[in-house]
Amino acid sequence: MHVVLAAGGTAGHIYPALNTARAIQSVDPTVRCTILGTDRGLDRELVPGSGFELVTIPAVPFPRKPNLAAFRFPVQMTKSVRAAKSFFRSQSVDVVVGFGGYASAPAYLAARSLKIPIIVHEANSTAGLANRLGARFTTEVALNYPDVIPGGKVIGMPLSNQISDLNRSQLRAAARDHFNLPLTGPVLLIFGGSQGAHAINTAVTEAVPKLLARGISVLHAVGTNNELPRIPTSDGSAVYRPVSYIASMDLAYAAADFSISRAGAMTVAEVAAVGIPSAFIPLPIGNGEQERNARALIEHGAAIMCSNQNFNADWILSNVAELLNSPSRLESMSQSTRAFGRRGAAAELARWALAFDSPQKGPISQ
Repeated sequence: MHVVLAAGGTAGHIYPALNTARAIQSVDPTVRCTILGTDRGLDRELVPGSGFELVTIPAVPFPRKPNLAAFRFPVQMTKSVRAAKSFFRSQSVDVVVGFGGYASAPAYLAARSLKIPIIVHEANSTAGLANRLGARFTTEVALNYPDVIPGGKVIGMPLSNQISDLNRSQLRAAARDHFNLPLTGPVLLIFGGSQGAHAINTAVTEAVPKLLARGISVLHAVGTNNELPRIPTSDGSAVYRPVSYIASMDLAYAAADFSISRAGAMTVAEVAAVGIPSAFIPLPIGNGEQERNARALIEHGAAIMCSNQNFNADWILSNVAELLNSPSRLESMSQSTRAFGRRGAAAELARWALAFDSPQKGPISQ
């Protein structure tokens, strides 16, 4: 069997595809899984090291306004669809699973023309243009949030085994040792994605001395494009550990008592799955989808939120520091967070795709 997972562009599309591919091969190692990406974005950085084959097609962003790009769009999309069709036909693809992003729209159009079954997974609280297109060609639609695409089935976000199987309390001591953090006392985890987040980094750097003075240690991923802050790294028993990038997020979640981050769909899903109390600082882009991603957790007291423009050192000290010194409130938030966590989406989506290997090439029962 040959499954193509279309997910070009951003980490938020690529990681769910990789997690699903791993889940597929854990069920049946003989299944060939190919990641269909584009000639731009993070595809070439994230996929090759995963062990899965990467095939690229030309990236064709949907035009947002009438301009030269919109004029060229039909020709460029036709070229990209032809490239996808050529690969699908020559490599006997059985099913296409799309996750949105630049690669998905051409993949959906190519699969439809070749009568290849399509499964759509929408991770965000608002469906992107590519997945809205794909959902017109299939009834097999998986969702991370309810009611985003009519008729879709909510399964959650495909997560890595390290996250979905994480027991924070069991791994806590080893995780703190890994990051050279104190074995006792509260730890605050802060990250803004692989590239970092300037507004978050600025506020955290200003707040660190006062956090340390309150006995709160800080593990801070500043982003690969940013220099590590040159500020005091310890005050008594508390320490500040700035790093460029955290490769093992499971260890970071296990080491920490609270996290501050953006509210991308993958981040929100991971936080909910592992049950860590959090503060979200939504990135103010697009149509406000990051704020919507975290809304359910906020409304049920499982997390707190601050706008990007209001996030500063004083907010951290007034809100997060107070929570870190209240174990009962942290435990209450943690329990509320776990109530929203879904850990089995990768396995469920894998079974969904593998069902098309039957003689009837039909989906699993929904």
